[in-house]
Amino acid sequence: MTVLLGLDPSLSCTGWGVIRVEGNRLVHVANGQIATDAGAAMPLRLASIHAAVMEVILTYRPDRGACEEVFVNRNPQSTLKLAQARGVVLAACGAQGIPVREHAARLVKKAVVGTGAAEKRQVQAMLKVLLGGTQPAGPDAADALAVAIADAHLGSY
Repeated sequence: MTVLLGLDPSLSCTGWGVIRVEGNRLVHVANGQIATDAGAAMPLRLASIHAAVMEVILTYRPDRGACEEVFVNRNPQSTLKLAQARGVVLAACGAQGIPVREHAARLVKKAVVGTGAAEKRQVQAMLKVLLGGTQPAGPDAADALAVAIADAHLGSY
């Protein structure tokens, strides 16, 4: 059995999802979203994300992690903010010695739905099928669960 932490980092709302991989069977453990105050200073927002991810790690003790790769936005500031949020999420995993694989969004969609061009609603529908009717805490948590499922399907380290 492997406990896998999926992460969908964002400065505004980072999604997380924990699943257990038991052979070919996937079992939902928990999921959630880490929202930050848009009016707060950047260091406080990043610290908030880091602390919350550390709490998830210490609570569920994942064996490994999976994170969505950064995609480049048209707005460089948005890309930079995403990269900073991603950095603190990866740092939290690194601080606990958790190996993390990164996956492109298209690969995640293909692994979960069967096509890299799947829409969010298709991914969310497949989550319910693959994880026994699980209700994600929101769209960012759903994305994080999808990243975890994709990583489970892509095999061991």
